Amino acid sequence: MEYFDVGKVVNTHGLKGEVRVISVTTNPEARYFEGAPLTWFGKKGEREQLTVRSHRKHKTFDLLTFEDYYNIGQVEKFVGGTLRVSEEELLELPEDEFYVHELVGCSVIDTDTNEEIGKIKEILSPGANDVWVVQREGKKDLLLPYIESVVLDVDIENRVVTVHVLEGLDE
Repeated sequence: MEYFDVGKVVNTHGLKGEVRVISVTTNPEARYFEGAPLTWFGKKGEREQLTVRSHRKHKTFDLLTFEDYYNIGQVEKFVGGTLRVSEEELLELPEDEFYVHELVGCSVIDTDTNEEIGKIKEILSPGANDVWVVQREGKKDLLLPYIESVVLDVDIENRVVTVHVLEGLDE
């Protein structure tokens, strides 16, 4: 079974079993609802099924408590580990939104030349819009902004992304 990261436990918070999480999920409120299943993966390969008891925001962190864990001593072991969900627990995304794992590895085709530019290597989220990093053979990586005028079509089923490379991007 494949698992996907939703957050990293960076510390405990208070004495009542809360953990401080830096989330990598785009919608923490939809992911950390009461009763939500999460799987904790430790640094040494440990794994534990958890159920969210409560969630709240604090500054830039998500604070979580889990069922059957009520004090700091019980949750200290989670610090440094990663919270993940299984493929079956992924949320359905709105149209024109994609999970990173769906995009990485997709072929990128330029509409002007109808040739493959390369493959998506990673997704960056620097601000206003995501930037897709395309690994090219014999050239440095191409950075494509995820905007309508550049990314024309995404075919996840066939693992192909059709783009229009704006002048100046391919330098």
